[in-house]
This record gives sequence, C-alpha cells and structure tokens, in this order.
Amino acid sequence: MPAPPSSPSSPSSPDRPRKRRPYAPRVPIEQRREQLLDAALAVIVSDGYDRVSIDAIAKRADVARSVVYGAYENLDALLTALLDRQEARAFERLLATIPSAEALRDPAGFASEALRRMSAMLHEDPDTWRLILLPPGNMPTAVRDRIEADRERFRLRVEQWISLALTDRSIPKDDSRPDPQRDPHLAPQLDPQVLAHALVACAEHFGRLALTDPGRFDASRLVGQVQLVLGVIWPPTH
Repeated sequence: MPAPPSSPSSPSSPDRPRKRRPYAPRVPIEQRREQLLDAALAVIVSDGYDRVSIDAIAKRADVARSVVYGAYENLDALLTALLDRQEARAFERLLATIPSAEALRDPAGFASEALRRMSAMLHEDPDTWRLILLPPGNMPTAVRDRIEADRERFRLRVEQWISLALTDRSIPKDDSRPDPQRDPHLAPQLDPQVLAHALVACAEHFGRLALTDPGRFDASRLVGQVQLVLGVIWPPTH
C-alpha cells in the first residue's frame, strides 16, 4: 500500500516554507568585524555579559552564525577584540576632552571646557560609557581590572596637569621666593593628588547622572558652577 501523502502542516512537507538563514551581503572583513563588535556591545549593554553568545551576536547583527565564525575564531576572540577596541576608543576620546596645556593658566576655564567636551562625548557614544560608568554586576573581573587601570591612568594624567598649573603659579615672575603670607592662593597649599581624585570622582558622578537622568543637570548649569567654585579657590594667572 502506498504511503499517504504528507500533510501540509507536517515538518517534512515539501510545501512547508523553510525558515531561511539571515543573508549577509559580502563586505570587507574589517567592516564585518566592526559590525559584529557593535552587535556584541549592544547585546552586553541591553542583556548583560551572561547573555552574550555567538547566537545572540549573530541575531543582533542579522547574520548567520557562520558569518560570525568567519570573522572571529570563537567568542573569546571576539570579546577580547571588543574590549581592546572599546578601551582604546574610550581613552582616546577621554584625552580629547582635555584642553591644551596653555589653558591651565585659567583652571576654571580649563575645567569648564573639559566638562563641555565630556558632555558631548557621553552624548555621542553612550553605550561605551554605560559599560564604564554603570558596569553590570556580572561584568567579568578581567574587564573590571582593565577599566580600573584606565581610570587610574587618567587620574595620573589629571594629577600631572594640576601639578603643571601649580608649578607655573608658584614661580614668581621676578625670580624671588614666593611669600604665602602675601598671596593666600599660592600653589603649595593645593595637593595635586587629592584634587585629581576629587575631580575625576566628581566627573564620573555627573557622567552617571547624564546617562541615567539626562534632564536633571544640563551641561551649562554644571559649567557655571565649575567656573564659580574654581574661580574663587583657584583664580587664573596673568
């Protein structure tokens, strides 16, 4: 007796449309890798590190798993590349927010301009800074260690800038010794290391607020307060 014809609803039915795998147009390998890194970053930001996988990345990028494996050997290689890219990108952009050394003669103006640039930086690339300023609880230890190392590296840069400003302020134009009793604002009263920690911590606090509650403090309001406070405790030199 011949076998009954397959039901249209049967998985083996030739009439049942098969689910097609995502089609990925051919693009240069470097462009594909950037696309996959962007997809991995989006997965981590929205779902956390526990949910990142080759499948999740392929789905977010709308490509097949084979496309991901064609660009990266495995998940570890992809995530290492992502961490390297984001670390370099974040530190480069952070340094770009700092005005030139000449601006240190006006500390309030220097800090205000840096604040304006940092505000724009957060607006342009919020996902990168969410991972740094609002790290998920399941962030791997290796990632946390690298973020903290970069944080300390930036604090040291800030400390160096403050030291330069204080050194310039403490050298009298007539080569005579400074007299703290005549000038209460002389540099030796300020501690670069303490100030660097305080300024970086303050910047990170308002950075987190900018990401979680962007309407609470606008940049112009913060800039005004920075100019007022630093202008009083650390007036510009001429």
